Amino acid sequence: MKPAPKDWPRFASVVVYQDAHAAIDWLCRAFGFQIRIKVVAEDGSVEHSELEYGEGLIMVAQEDPQADKAWKRALRSPRSVDGAMTQSLMFFVDDADQHCADARNAGAQIVVEPMTQDYGEDYWTDRSYAAIDPEGHLWWIVQRLRTGSAN
Repeated sequence: MKPAPKDWPRFASVVVYQDAHAAIDWLCRAFGFQIRIKVVAEDGSVEHSELEYGEGLIMVAQEDPQADKAWKRALRSPRSVDGAMTQSLMFFVDDADQHCADARNAGAQIVVEPMTQDYGEDYWTDRSYAAIDPEGHLWWIVQRLRTGSAN
């Protein structure tokens, strides 16, 4: 398998929002993402964006129900579909408790308080919490506490 392009992870997710500008600002403030690129279209909407967290990358897209392409019209924020979620995103942090406190202070809805899960001696132990962002996307934020012998 050939390597991914330089400075790109093998996988990157696109997260769709009704208000991509506000979402980008919120994700940076609440979760600590950094803007790598933000392309604004002539009409002021977000044409393309890339946000980094460590070596991780997401793209934040602007919902566009009038897009020329059918696949693009189908991309929706949970806010547009009565809160339905078709994906959940997860990323690792150094300190789940502090990250949770910072996210809560920035307005994240914490739906699972920080908790420790031990998957057994052969696997791993994580401390994690779950948060819902202002448009309804579910995020799992995880701190690896221990890696087992099977890893």
